[in-house]
This record gives sequence, structure tokens and C-alpha cells, in this order.
Amino acid sequence: MCPRLRGAASSGLRLPRRSAQLRLTALFGGLFLIAGAVLLAVTYLLVEQATQPGGSSIPMQPTGSAGSSPGDGISLPAGSRGSLQQISVAQTAAVNRVVGAVLGELVKQSPIALAIVTVVAVALGWIVAGRILRPLSTITTAARRISASNLNERLGLQGPDDELKALGDTLDDLFARLESSFQAQQHFVGNASHELRTPLTRERAMLQVALDDPGTTTGMWRDTAREVLASNAEQESLIEALLTLASSEGSLSKREPVDFAAVTGEVLAARQAETGRLGLRVEGAVRPAALDGDPLLIERLAANLIDNAIRHNVPGGAIEVTTGSGNGYGFLSVTNTGPAIPPAEVSRLFQPFQRLGGRGTHGNQGHGLGLSIVRAIATAHGADVEARALPGGGLAINVTFPRPSPTGRAAAVQSRRDLDELLRVLPHG
Repeated sequence: MCPRLRGAASSGLRLPRRSAQLRLTALFGGLFLIAGAVLLAVTYLLVEQATQPGGSSIPMQPTGSAGSSPGDGISLPAGSRGSLQQISVAQTAAVNRVVGAVLGELVKQSPIALAIVTVVAVALGWIVAGRILRPLSTITTAARRISASNLNERLGLQGPDDELKALGDTLDDLFARLESSFQAQQHFVGNASHELRTPLTRERAMLQVALDDPGTTTGMWRDTAREVLASNAEQESLIEALLTLASSEGSLSKREPVDFAAVTGEVLAARQAETGRLGLRVEGAVRPAALDGDPLLIERLAANLIDNAIRHNVPGGAIEVTTGSGNGYGFLSVTNTGPAIPPAEVSRLFQPFQRLGGRGTHGNQGHGLGLSIVRAIATAHGADVEARALPGGGLAINVTFPRPSPTGRAAAVQSRRDLDELLRVLPHG
């Protein structure tokens, strides 16, 4: 480092911060200086060209001649023509000296004038740049002030509908989305804490009652142990659902060809005993539907939809499950009978820990995470989820996956044999 610069740094001197206003001012000043210099150079060349012999601005016409008329100037005798030529040469020399002096003075004075005007232009550029960039200062100050505790604040920029106003409006939309996301996260954390704390409190109460009762028998301890194990299984199911929700909300770690029909058939076969015990009638058509995705997550999506249809049904009700392809897109549709659902409440069912009043077919409403997981898995795969309440009660949910790759279609054809085997063991309505 140069000793002078090192001394300035050691003495605490700092160069001005290279702000946008400073850079714009330097840009404006530099452009004005270049344009002014070019203008002066062009002016000098034009003046010099105009004052050269033969130029049009200073005519060198003789003041008199033998053939001139009295109205053309002063008439001189014919013998005085030599003197007239000498006078014309003297006039030309005098004019050239004047022109040279003017050009010289122009060369000396023009840079001074240009420097003065440049300083004025730089000052005006600094002021104009500051006014133009003032909304950015407002945006920066507000963005530094807004945090997770006051995401409800907005910039609210006023002024013309220009790029800076568009930037302010975009940031306001971003703050609104962040506020909604933070509120949803806080709501989710609160509900998850409650759901995890409730089984622990119940287990502690059961164990405390058994310990405080001196007449607790071995059979009572066994009953308490079974209840604690059941509560533990409930916690395990909740934690697994939370982990699935967290993993499905992120990016997919792998994609491979999957046949939606084969996965759905396996899930239905696994629930055959439960649907038979509850007297539910399973209908529909399970046709090949090729897609690309994570097999485990897709299986969980199908299982959650079918479990939701079983859990929120009525005794002796029906479930309709349909898979297939339309225009190259794979879909799964699950429709179930059940209690009436207000159409305005359908979207709330896809939020975590949201349940409607009323019990399911076997008194178990779950944790309220099933449809949240369905939506998260569908979003991770780029699929669309549509749900609508049925007029007579129940719910219809349709999940449409994007167009699969050619390898996915080939896998669907190859899995058709396994699908036919699964369909033989499924109940028919």
C-alpha cells in the first residue's frame, strides 16, 4: 500500500461511500463534460472554417474599381489600383489577426466556461439523482424496520406508476405473503405442540393414577400399559405424519416411473378388511395411469385420500376410487359419502390440524394432517388438487399429475399384469 494511503487509513479517513446517487451524479457529469467538449470542438472547427480565405462570413470585395458606379463605393483614379491592392492585403492581414485572436481567446476561455457549467451540471445532477432515488431510500428504511414482529406494515409508495412504484408494490405483496406464511407457521407450531402434548399428558395421568392407588393390581397395570402403548402408537402416527408433511413440502429427492393404478390397487387391497368391517361399498375403475415421482410419497397420497374417505364416511356408505389418464395426464379421483360439508369449509380441510365437527365411521378423526399431506405431496410433484363438497354429503377429491416421461408410460404398461392380479382380490360394489 502506498504510504500516503496507509497514512490516510491509519488516521481514520475514509473515501465517500459509492452510493447510487454518487454514481449517477458522476455519470451525468461525465456525459455532460464529454458532450460539452465535443460541442466546443465542433464550434471551433466551424468558426475556423468560416473565417478562412474564401469563407462566406467575411467578404473581401475591393472598395472601388475603374468600372464601379458611384453607388457601389468610393471611386478612385485608375492609377491608384496598386495602392488599392496593398490596402486590401493589409485589411486581410488585419482581419486574419483579429480572427486568430478570437480563436485563441475561444480556446482559452471555452475550457473555463465548460468547467463552470460542468460544476453546475454536477450539482444539479446530484439534486435530481437524489430526488429520483428518494423512493429507494424509503424502501430501504422500511425494509430494515419491518421484521417478523411487524410484517403487517407496508411501504405504500405514492407517485407516478414507474419502475420504483412497481418495486414498492412488489415488496408490499412480498411482505403480505411473508405475513401469511408466518401466521400459518405459528398456527401450525401451536397446533402441533398441542397435539403432541395431549397424549403425553394423558399418559402421565394414567401412570400417576396407577401409582397413587395402593390397590392397583397386576391386571390394572396391564390395562394401563395397553392404554399407554395405544397412546404411544398415536404419537408415533402423528410424528410420522409431521415428518411426511415436512419432507413432501420440500423438493423431491428422486423421481421414477410410477403407475398410479398399481399403487392405488395396493392401498385398496390393504384396506379391504376395514372397509368390509365398516360395511362400506367400494366402487370405481382402477385403470393404468403413468406418472413420474417419488413412489413412497405417491403411495402416501393415495393412502391418505382413501383413509380420509373411510374415516369420514357413514355406516353403510360408499367410496368411489377412479384412476386413469386423460390427454396424457394421470389422475386419481376419490369420492365418498358422509356428513354434509359446507362448500366454504372445503379449502380449510387442506390446512394442518383442521377438522370439521362430527365423528367418522369409527369415532376416529385422525390428526387433521391427511389432506394437508395430500396437498403438499401434490405440490411437490407439480400436480393439481381439486375438492368439492357433494350436495348429499361427502367429498370428492381429484388429483391430476403432469404429463409423465416416456419411461413412465412404459412402466405403466409393464405393471398392468400386477394390477390385474390386485383387482381380483378387491371387493366389487
